[in-house]
Parts: sequence; structure tokens; C-alpha cells
Amino acid sequence: MTDSIKIRRALMSVHDKSGLVDFARFLAGTGAEILSTGGSAKLLRDAGIPVTEVSDHTGFPEILDGRVKTLVPQIHGGLLGRRDDPKHVAQMAEHNIAPIDLLVSNLYPFEATVAKRASYEDTVEEIDIGGPALTRAAAKNHADVAVVTDAAQLAELRAEIESTGGTSLATRKRLAAAAFARTAAYDAAISAWFAQSLEQEFPPRLSMAGVLRQTLRYGENPHQRAAFYADGTHRPGIATATQVQGKELSFNNLNDTDAAFECVAEFDQPAIVIVKHANPCGVASGASMAEAWDLALRCDPVSAFGGIVAANRTLDAAAAERISAIFTEVVVAPDADEAARAIFARKKNLRLLLTGGLPDPASPGQIIRSVSGGFLAQSRDAGRVAEADLKVVTKRAPTPQEMADLLFAFRVCKHVKSNAIVYVKGGATVGIGAGQMSRVDSARIAAWKSAEAAKAAGLGAPLAHGSVVASDAFFPFADGLQAAAAAGATAVIQPGGSMRDNEVIAAADEAGLAMVLTGMRHFRH
Repeated sequence: MTDSIKIRRALMSVHDKSGLVDFARFLAGTGAEILSTGGSAKLLRDAGIPVTEVSDHTGFPEILDGRVKTLVPQIHGGLLGRRDDPKHVAQMAEHNIAPIDLLVSNLYPFEATVAKRASYEDTVEEIDIGGPALTRAAAKNHADVAVVTDAAQLAELRAEIESTGGTSLATRKRLAAAAFARTAAYDAAISAWFAQSLEQEFPPRLSMAGVLRQTLRYGENPHQRAAFYADGTHRPGIATATQVQGKELSFNNLNDTDAAFECVAEFDQPAIVIVKHANPCGVASGASMAEAWDLALRCDPVSAFGGIVAANRTLDAAAAERISAIFTEVVVAPDADEAARAIFARKKNLRLLLTGGLPDPASPGQIIRSVSGGFLAQSRDAGRVAEADLKVVTKRAPTPQEMADLLFAFRVCKHVKSNAIVYVKGGATVGIGAGQMSRVDSARIAAWKSAEAAKAAGLGAPLAHGSVVASDAFFPFADGLQAAAAAGATAVIQPGGSMRDNEVIAAADEAGLAMVLTGMRHFRH
């Protein structure tokens, strides 16, 4: 392989024409011949840059409404012909095929067309054929050809040509790798669109693509390496957020921030979620963001230290003052007013992320998790229950306030690692038990946390007294419910479905509790 290749002939055919004129003018100034097509050729010609139309170069006109213009031997031979193979060189000369040393090509905006919800026919028309074919040909023959697939690469390539007179093999390899990654992502987007249009939730082959957003300092632990990729779905959240301030986000920061923001999006009223190690440790709604913060913090002020805070409304100065009063790793919200931003700015290490919107908890989507030798795919847990979905199974029905708190508690349960138990009173969590192997242990831990929080607040009785309790899955035995009753809960929401449901219902009646069944569970592992 030759290390440095001088650009004598370049083919430029792009949809995104950013930087094209300046680069083409530079290249023409070095004596390179510029080949181009359609709108790209017109742009360059209008800028006074010498350009040869591909149809003039090949002697074959564009046909089929432009669907066929570069899919000809004179172009692909010029890209694929090996300069170090005498047989290739002879055949290229025999068929009047001129070598092409550089391809500048980016693809029709298929992903953007899908995002605009264009018609089936219009979307099909945005499937680029010539662009990927050219790109793959040039990338395969990177020993002799450089390929640019992103306007951001033009400045780097120009700098190298100016300093060395050509393109280095290392650069061509790097550009080829980027080119194959781009065509792979493009094909993955087309495949996903077809699967969706055919209502194939789990197609026979599943392709995924991501764009590197950030190389992280390390993963969950310092000895692990990690990176953050965006999948292009534009779901509001950490992948779409702007980091206004603060130090670099870590793997655990990103994971916890996503958990917090997805949870807070569940609530219609102003709400705050505080997350620690991917589990909510305080969730509350209030008349204002400041009130919601106070109630969420009261649930577990110890765990909130060094936590992640998510809001579902624009943050104001009153909320910012309260949040920044304790050590907080990340604050994420749709927006923050100028006064709030100024307050957060006093905490230089606090990361402030603004997303511009909230994710829709009911929207479809997939969750992917790796396992040895493969990965698991499932639909996002978009399940929600309303009061009309609930079945009262005890002698006493919940009061209106208990019913509101039960629905709130069950929404929180959806975001707590199983086995999950959540106590709620007045639209705020007052005790959370997460991730235990035994459901009764989760109930007891949540009750203990509520007692500790009451002590911290200077209250005589545990916060869970007079609360309602939610369980993410059924109570397999009555002991978990009895532990909740002992903690002071007055009403229960749970999926039901245990062989011992009657025993659990009887225990609830004996304790004077109201209980409703959802018929839906929310395991979260």
C-alpha cells in the first residue's frame, strides 16, 4: 500500500453541502479535477469552480429521474481499481477508466425523513442507492482512495493535504472505518423503518446503530472502560440534553440521570424525583417545584446527599436555592430560568442538564440489554393504570385521598428496582424499599427508612403512619402486607394474582386496610 496519495481527481456528490465550496476551491487550486453531479455540480459551477459533470466524464446520461447516474463502470472502476495491480491498471486503460483518488459523498437524509413521518412512498424515495454504493467502493479501496462522509472531516483532510501534499494511509483507513460505520447505520435505519411499517416488533434480524456522544472517564468502576452513544430516536432525555454547566458526566451519572428523568415524566403535576444508585429515594408533587423538592427530600435526606435530581417543569430560583443547598451530582429538567441558572452556577461541579421537553411514558420503544452471546430486547414498560382499572377487593374501599396516593405510589413503583415497596402520603413518598430478595424485607426497610426520616425532620411518628403502600408485584404471603400495616399504612395497591390472594385479602380486612388490585405488575431488574 502506498502511504501518501496525491489527489488528482475527486468525485463530489453530496446532499449536505456544508463546506463543499471552500474545499472544492482549495482542491481545484492544487490542480485536481473535480467530478460532480446534479445540485452539487451546479453549486460548484455557480461558485466559479471548474467542474466536470459525471455524465460528461462517463459518456452516459443520468436516467430514471436521477436514480442512475454514478452506477456505471467508469465511476466504480475508478474507485475500485487497484493502482498496484498491473492487471487492474491495464484493464482501466483498456476501458478508458480514470482513477478517482477522493470521494466526497453523504447520503440522502433518510433518518430525517422518517422523523418527519413522511408518506411510505416519499420515504422509499429517500433511500439512497448510489451514495452507499460509492461510499462502500471507495472505503474498500482505501489503499488508494480517500472517502469523506461527513462535512466535519473536510477541514482535517484539507490540513493534511496542505501539509503533506496528499492523504496518508492512516487517514484513509480512519475515513474508511467511518464510512462503513455510516453505511451500516444508514442500513440499520432503513431496516428499522421497514420493520415498523410491517409491524414487526421483533424482526428476524435486529440492527442497531449509535453515534458516539462522549468517551467516558470509566464505567461503573475505574477499571472499566465506557462510552455514551445516542441512538437517533430523539426521545427527550440525556441523549438530547444540553449540559449548561458542571464537570464531565460519568457512566453512573448518565445511568442515574436517565432513571430519574424517566420517573419524573410520569407525573402531571409539578414533581421532583431524587435518585441514588438508579433507585428513587424521594418522589413528590407539589404546588410549586420548591414544595415538591421539600417533600421529596424529606423522604430520605441521607440518601439524597450526592444524588440526582429530576424535575418535570422549568426550575425557578426558589427551587434552585433549595436543591443547591445540599451536595447534588446532577440536576436535569426541561428548562431553568435565568435566576435558577445563576444560583446553580455557584456550584461549579454541579452538572445542569436541560432537555427542552419530557419523554412520553406511554410512547412505544425498545429496551436492549446485553447477555453473554447476545442481547435481550423488550418493549418499554409503558403500562399505566387509572382508577377505573382498579378492583377493590376488601370490605373497605379507599378514600379519595387514599386513591390518589395509591395511583401515585404505583407509578413510583414502576421505577424502583424489584422487589419494590413504596409508601406514599399526600402526593409524596415517605418510605421506599428497593431491590430486596424478599418482599417482606422491602416492606420493613421502607418502614425503617420512614422512621429515620421522621427523626431527621424532628417528628414523633414515622412518616409512613397514615400512608398508602404500593407493591410492584403480588404479595406471595400475607407477611409483607402485615409488615406494611405495622408501619402504619391504611391502603394497599398491588397487582394480585398470587395463589394466596384470599389469605392476603383476609389479612387486609383484619387490619382494616383498603386494598385494590391492578392486574398489572412492574418488575424492574
